[in-house]
Amino acid sequence: MEYSLQRLEKSRVEISISVGKEEWEELIKVSFNKNKFKYSYPGFRKGKVPFNILLKQYGPEYFFEDAIDECLNKEYGEILDKEKLDVLARPDVDIKEVSVDGLKATITVAVAPQFTLGQYKGLTFKKDSTEVTDEEVEEAVKSEQEKRARMVTKEGAAEMGDTVTIDYVGSVDGVEFEGGKATDHPLELGSHSFIPGYEEQLVGVKAGEEKKVVVTFPEEYHAKELAGKEAVFAVTVKEVQSKELPEIDDEFVKDIDDELNTIAEWKEKLKKDLASRKESQADTKLENDILEAIIASTEIDLPDALIEEEIDYRIHQLEQNVMQYGIKLDDYLKMTGSSIEKIRTDERDAAIHNVKGRLIIEAICKEEKITVAAEEIKAKLEEKGMDEKKANAEYINYLANTMMVDKFFAFIKENNTIEG
Repeated sequence: MEYSLQRLEKSRVEISISVGKEEWEELIKVSFNKNKFKYSYPGFRKGKVPFNILLKQYGPEYFFEDAIDECLNKEYGEILDKEKLDVLARPDVDIKEVSVDGLKATITVAVAPQFTLGQYKGLTFKKDSTEVTDEEVEEAVKSEQEKRARMVTKEGAAEMGDTVTIDYVGSVDGVEFEGGKATDHPLELGSHSFIPGYEEQLVGVKAGEEKKVVVTFPEEYHAKELAGKEAVFAVTVKEVQSKELPEIDDEFVKDIDDELNTIAEWKEKLKKDLASRKESQADTKLENDILEAIIASTEIDLPDALIEEEIDYRIHQLEQNVMQYGIKLDDYLKMTGSSIEKIRTDERDAAIHNVKGRLIIEAICKEEKITVAAEEIKAKLEEKGMDEKKANAEYINYLANTMMVDKFFAFIKENNTIEG
């Protein structure tokens, strides 16, 4: 058997195989012995038919299909081992010639891409500031105050920030449309939860009033039959409520956290919490910037198999996410006016980016001998209060990958200049 190997675009490899007459005849006999249990012929028990009888009756072509399988399974595996090819998908087989004189075939398969890493040492990156300003602390105070606001009925006209309880019926060209009707719906004016322009038209209404709200659906609205169309909503205002904010004093603070006694203590804690959050966000952004820089300097010709696998994973994650809300993926697609095909198209660029990032991290870890030992995984499981023997294999794999990525970024930060 002879073979040649040619690398194609998108990290595919074409293997051309040629088997001569003598070897082909031997493969036919080997294939017969492995598959003789399935051959039948009058006068013989199934599986007991002599090779020469079948050969004489049907000719060598009778054995070609099994011999091809025998040949390609054996030779293909040996070639992969010899050439150290990391196969990513099922191969495509094309039989060019097959006769009593031998076999010629090509096998095309996607393999792990070969690439040269871009620069990943000696670079300079800027880390965002994690300083917390007095204004940010006051915004956090106001946010907590807003969370504990009490809604009280208001006799006067509605203002931005008030909540109106409404019944409404929407129509386009005088015809009611699906999803455009509701009863006792609470709407906070200024929340931007309705179509642009809707909430502004309810400023000034009072309980008991009726109002015609005229808006135009955005061109990119998820319900295509409504996109760009003018709609009229017949709105009945049933109640207007305003927020009554609690007073910020020591009692308010104790209600939030019984370990705190004064406003000053609370603000200090808020400042520390904000600093911790900004530190985490700054670290995440820094790591993204680092990986972006390495991706930009590294050329990788990705096979479609890897990209499609990543898109499949992302769609699976979407399905799991919407199921948490009791929604099936098909129903979600109908609600959003989308489709699997559209999602696959929309997710392609992100999938390519993610796959490149993963391959680069793996390559640098291999180059720099960054590993995660079994003892480290065991220690991490114990830290989380988990028994290694009872831990799910999938979770252990996830944990190992997470630890590897953490080690990767630690290495990168140590070998580059981080300003800020």
